Amino acid sequence: MGKKLLFTVFSVIVILAIAVSPVGAVTDGELDGNGHPYVGLMVAQDANGSPLWRCSGTLISPTVFLTAGHCTETPAAHVEIWFDADVESGIPENGYPFDGDVGGTPYTHPQYNPNAFYLYDLGVVVLDKKVRMKKYGALPQLDSLDSLRPGAETIFTAVGYGLQESFPDAASWKEHNVRVRMVAYPHLIQINGGIVGDSSLLLSNNTNTGGTCFGDSGGPNFVGDSNIVGGVTSFGLNGTCAGTGGVYRVDKADDLAWLAAFGVTP
Repeated sequence: MGKKLLFTVFSVIVILAIAVSPVGAVTDGELDGNGHPYVGLMVAQDANGSPLWRCSGTLISPTVFLTAGHCTETPAAHVEIWFDADVESGIPENGYPFDGDVGGTPYTHPQYNPNAFYLYDLGVVVLDKKVRMKKYGALPQLDSLDSLRPGAETIFTAVGYGLQESFPDAASWKEHNVRVRMVAYPHLIQINGGIVGDSSLLLSNNTNTGGTCFGDSGGPNFVGDSNIVGGVTSFGLNGTCAGTGGVYRVDKADDLAWLAAFGVTP
């Protein structure tokens, strides 16, 4: 699999400046609008209430928000979540990045290891109060992704609030990150082999299909045009979010058993 340094984590460190700076989302994507209202933007906070980083995620029940393990890991002690399609335009009235639509407590997969985060990169936020919606994201059946075959015909729907584009350090001033929910339609490149083993997927990330980037971590990659979360956005192989995007699968036995403990099953 390689070491963590070979991968780029798709969360974004939250500093005060990002609350007022202009920004974008899912790479080469389009505005999601009300397409996936159960996909939200989260900000992890430490024990003192200071913002740490932001990620994306999916409400899979009235009280459980699914995201990546590296989005909920220590020192995260609390999480605030927004479900507006355009969080940016509501700042500062919407309370970003301190006071969201709902708060909750983060939990990380018990086998998660920050030094090999991509092996068990799964987390949840248990909400302080119920969030009622007409529809939620759904979990996949056990090992259901094994039937998928790489190719342009195997499409996922990636949703998130991350960068629209990323550039090398010298041109980082070009980066835009507006905290707007975006959607793209990458296709499956690799499964059950190569660098991903049986724990992750590689999806396309280019101008034709779109993909994911910084800030999309934890966001859903729905199977086809369904509401079934095949996996959560996990890692990239370079700092410009080009070529491919890594997705942590949530159809494996250990993941489904852990999520069942929070009352959520396929």
